[in-house]
Amino acid sequence: MTASTLVPKLWNYCNILRDDGLSYGDYVEQLTYLLFLKMADEQSRPPFKKPSPIPKGFGWDVLITLDGDDLETHYRHTLEELGKRPGMLGVIFRKAQNKIQDPAKLRRLIVDLIDKEVWSSLEADVKGDAYEGLLQKNAEDVKGGAGQYFTPRALIAAIVEVMAPSPDITICDPACGTGGFLLAAHDYIVKHHELDKSQKKKLKNGTLFGVELVDSVTRLCAMNLLLHGVGSESDADMPVVSKDALAGKHGEYEMVLANPPFGKKSSVTIVNESGEQQKESLVINRDDFWASTSNKQLNFLQHIFTILKQHGHAAVVLPDNVLFEGGAGETIRRELLKQGDVHTLLRLPTGIFYAQGVKANVLFFDRKPAQEKPWTQKLWIYDLRTNQHFTLKENTLKRSDLDEFVKCYNSKNRHNRKESERFKSFTYDELIKRDKVNLDIFWLKDDALEDSANLPDPDIIAQEITDDLEAALEQFATIAEDLKK
Repeated sequence: MTASTLVPKLWNYCNILRDDGLSYGDYVEQLTYLLFLKMADEQSRPPFKKPSPIPKGFGWDVLITLDGDDLETHYRHTLEELGKRPGMLGVIFRKAQNKIQDPAKLRRLIVDLIDKEVWSSLEADVKGDAYEGLLQKNAEDVKGGAGQYFTPRALIAAIVEVMAPSPDITICDPACGTGGFLLAAHDYIVKHHELDKSQKKKLKNGTLFGVELVDSVTRLCAMNLLLHGVGSESDADMPVVSKDALAGKHGEYEMVLANPPFGKKSSVTIVNESGEQQKESLVINRDDFWASTSNKQLNFLQHIFTILKQHGHAAVVLPDNVLFEGGAGETIRRELLKQGDVHTLLRLPTGIFYAQGVKANVLFFDRKPAQEKPWTQKLWIYDLRTNQHFTLKENTLKRSDLDEFVKCYNSKNRHNRKESERFKSFTYDELIKRDKVNLDIFWLKDDALEDSANLPDPDIIAQEITDDLEAALEQFATIAEDLKK
């Protein structure tokens, strides 16, 4: 069984359940519960003979014998019971609900699909790739998909390659979604290093750490990691936790890889004096931050700096507004250039994210010890946006599209870089003199503006206009919100 044969098989069942109003996300969630129960059962039998984390009476061995209303009732009780447990069980089953209302379809899913495979004997990359395939399909589901939690895998692969994580370091993603960055780092370490027994053990438990705000996404991430061989069914300590990363410092790490959520404002819903619900901006005040703001990405950028160890490395996907916004934005950029070595910026093309209207970049920086002299000497900018046109369906971003960036980055010796048409450097003095320390810098001419014969396809133009309008609308909404105060 390979991932390419397993994904369609798993996916076909989803189409059967969609008639009952189940979304792709609901389906992946139900699969997660059942896969966990089946794998825990397999692990308790020969040749593994591990103690099962599932309490007696709630395991796969009971579930497989039931049918009709008995199955539906018992499955509901099982989810409730396991959601109260600590560790991995609690993370995967917290607030779990049975969304499959038809017991006959639930029985088919259990007996015909999950029970037919010995999941524990499938290689980790087959199980993991199959699950990753489902998560990608879920992200592509425009109506209810988890696209906002899904960073293009080609981009993740290129970022991890230039960051080159090694064994014996700790890696954190404080906005981990379904775990894409953590798993890419795990795979890179396995592929590029001969690991001894203790290093393998540390990679399984003690290298990767994720934080995710949304319970249901944390559960998908936990299962994704587990199926790729990270963590174990009976772990008390989980590599991923469900909480608000911005609430406070949750550790220090040698490397941080992250794509924080794109929503611009942190907000809380309150009931006003008239009894109506309204959203109120949530300004995060932390003693270890350089500036107080309700801009979520600026807060994540500050947070990531605080959780980096001295000389630690970070790569963070951030929208354009973080590069040019005044006020708190300017303060944060000044401090970051001074206290960190902000060495590389990758300007990303539009049309690569499931969240529409996003113009984003990847900022690479290192945390440094305190000193009078600013740490940033040169910021190298790679422009992958100008005259680059990608769409989510016809012309998706491929790993090969980032080959030139990876070569220019020169991770073996960053101080021996060469300028090219798309790769330019700017000194600290040049940056600091710019209005509001604006890092939104570009120099290439847009071919479409120069010559109408160079226009991209109409659907790409339409998508880019839509993206620009949506980005503009979001900025207008923010300004209108600020003017109300």
